[in-house]
Amino acid sequence: MASTILYPLVKYGTISAAVAIGLYATLLALLTTSTFQTHVVYLHKIQMTWFKDLNVPESFGFLRNQVTPFAIRSSNRHALYAWHLLPVELYRQHESALLAEPSGFIPDITSRTAFSLLRHDPDARLVIHMHGAAGTVGSGYRVPNYRALSAGQPKQIHVLTFDYRGFGHSHGYPSEQGLILDAIAVVEWAMTTAGIPPSRILLFGQSIGTAVSLAVSEHFASQSPSILFAGAVFVAPFADVASLVATYRVAGSIPILSPLARFPRVFKYLTTFIHDKWLSKDRIAKYIRLNEENGGKYSLTLIHAEDDWDIPWHHTEILFWNAINATVAQGISYDELEQKKIERKIDLGAAGSVMEWRTKSGVIREEILKTGLHDVVMGNSVVTMAVMRIFAATSPT
Repeated sequence: MASTILYPLVKYGTISAAVAIGLYATLLALLTTSTFQTHVVYLHKIQMTWFKDLNVPESFGFLRNQVTPFAIRSSNRHALYAWHLLPVELYRQHESALLAEPSGFIPDITSRTAFSLLRHDPDARLVIHMHGAAGTVGSGYRVPNYRALSAGQPKQIHVLTFDYRGFGHSHGYPSEQGLILDAIAVVEWAMTTAGIPPSRILLFGQSIGTAVSLAVSEHFASQSPSILFAGAVFVAPFADVASLVATYRVAGSIPILSPLARFPRVFKYLTTFIHDKWLSKDRIAKYIRLNEENGGKYSLTLIHAEDDWDIPWHHTEILFWNAINATVAQGISYDELEQKKIERKIDLGAAGSVMEWRTKSGVIREEILKTGLHDVVMGNSVVTMAVMRIFAATSPT
């Protein structure tokens, strides 16, 4: 009797396991192909704007003409869709002029009041926002993120955000090099067309946007002479794609390569198929080293929540260590830095902890929050404070 009951259970259990293994093997095979891998890494075809028109920013909760939709040309002539967001107090002061203008997508942003307020104000500050995978400039928690970025100085801090190639209304197909070129083009537009000097520009990145903004920071720091910005804020960064896929779970529950991480040889072999590596831990070290050698002033803030299910917060610890290690001539081991954290880290209780490392050239700040998830944190006050802190350091008045 028992065998009669157990046989079908074992049979169907075996079949189910075989199907699951087969599906997983198929997924792994697909992940080795460039096209499928690009869709998995960037998720650029997932819009998440819920049938709203990006050319009508008012439908996302903004005031009429507080946001100007326009396009920036990338180096290969791709049109990058962008939003310029006015800080709310500045909007209030010029409300009548702004309301008198037509709304919607603007072919020539230089003709607009909002652009003039940015370009001709010597006290204007600009946050260039680089978003994460999936969605568009209007998706998810990005809208409250913009408000948090300018909340500290609602008369001065403008926000410029854009969709990389292949995202939203931006033309093209995403790749590591392509996204970096897009971001460089946006920064160059800000410095030349908008006329904002780098000392009044802050780079903000979240998730994969942190890898983009780090690459951009390194690129400009490598120029002769070096071009350095007021600072950068990285929320939920990762060390590199190889270490990310070892832990990454879609929606915090569906693993991709993490089940194979316990088999080092197999995992190492599979990582050779990664096309876009996004070596942030190496880039942050090179960026810091360049500035330490040249005496360039820099300020970096890394923020991560312990309850981030998408990118585990230990990635920020790895990046922080790589950054600190680049400031020490003889180097510093991970364990040595952990010991210094025990001695110097500030415990904020339910708000998390802060560790700050200062040199003659710069400041590297690590903020580990107790809560905030992967996206919610972007709209929180910790982001507002990070921006205020960096801009205050470059212009105390």
